[in-house]
Amino acid sequence: MIHYITSNGVGNAWVGNELMALTKRGIPFTLHSLHRPEQTFFKSETVAEINRHTQFIYPITVLAMIKGLALAPFNFGEHFWFAILNAFFGRKESFTVRLKSILHFVVACSWARSLQQQQVSHIHSQWINSCGTVAMYGSWLLGKPFSFTGHAADLFRERCALKDKILRADFIVCISSFHRDFYLAEGADSDKLIIVYCGIDTSVFSPVPQAIEDKPLRLISAARLVEKKGLGYLIEACQKLVGQQSFICTIAGDGPLLSDLQQQIDALGLSALVKLTGKPILQEDIPAFMASGDIYCLPCVWAQDRDVDGLPQMLMEAMACGIPVISTKLVGIPDLIEDGSSGLLVEPNDSAALAQAIAQLGNDTGLRCRLALQGRESVVECFDITTCLEPLLNKFIQANNQGLAQ
Repeated sequence: MIHYITSNGVGNAWVGNELMALTKRGIPFTLHSLHRPEQTFFKSETVAEINRHTQFIYPITVLAMIKGLALAPFNFGEHFWFAILNAFFGRKESFTVRLKSILHFVVACSWARSLQQQQVSHIHSQWINSCGTVAMYGSWLLGKPFSFTGHAADLFRERCALKDKILRADFIVCISSFHRDFYLAEGADSDKLIIVYCGIDTSVFSPVPQAIEDKPLRLISAARLVEKKGLGYLIEACQKLVGQQSFICTIAGDGPLLSDLQQQIDALGLSALVKLTGKPILQEDIPAFMASGDIYCLPCVWAQDRDVDGLPQMLMEAMACGIPVISTKLVGIPDLIEDGSSGLLVEPNDSAALAQAIAQLGNDTGLRCRLALQGRESVVECFDITTCLEPLLNKFIQANNQGLAQ
């Protein structure tokens, strides 16, 4: 049995997609989550079933943590002593991280105790921040193999005990070539690294006929409204296009910057041209949203708090729908988009370059069609979840087989 742990269960679209792939392949797993998801972003009954059977770690009482810690030396023997020594004296980025690691070790003692009554072949963490710490210590206590997938905020803004985790992991999932190079620079053994793109089920997306009528260019974007998505730069680019290009822009999604972005739109006098929906899009509704646009833009940036997108799934979904895309040269995005071939890439934090790329596509219907066609072909070939997940699924199958043999 694969024990898969994440921060908020199926509250992330990628987790839902990956676990549906495991379900289709018949790979037995149990999902654990630090917290309950606020939303699931799916209509799928499969995802709803996974959510119903998720084992949630929090809330956990102080009494339960004390009991788990007190019993841990007897439950886990020498594994306990090696793990607790690491919590107190292992390589940590700061004193605060060390305190958090000790706390998560105590949580892991309680969690691992609950797993002793279950079949455990392998523990995998999706994200390698807090849930990854619990996963690492839980696997250490149980003497079971451990792996993880790192993305963005968990590697940069919320990094904790990363070198320890790299050392302990049996294998590490890299979601792009950027991530592989990053882990190598952090001292990872190259034999542990496998590239597994965060793919999508391309069969549920169909190409959208490209409009060629003389009408306003329809720009669309969809994302959580946070700094790393770079949507402020898209709004600035729209302001630069006024008088040069006839367009309308729709930005779907909700998040903490909703009010700030609306104020920016109003201040620039763009309220008639740029609209915020204020609502997230369910996975099953994405094709219809993509059909409403001519160009999809997601100008990702490094946020001031060091958060960043690893490889945005929404870009894949736009490309799978046959929509030409514009994004930035950042982290794993160049693995997905070949500039000038399957989309356009500009430098981050550059609204002028973004406006120029939008105008280029707006004035060249032939280029839009070529990029849309090549973009879809590229996603189907390299980022379909049924093929790009194979390396990880094979690892899970191998771990289950080894667990049954023991």
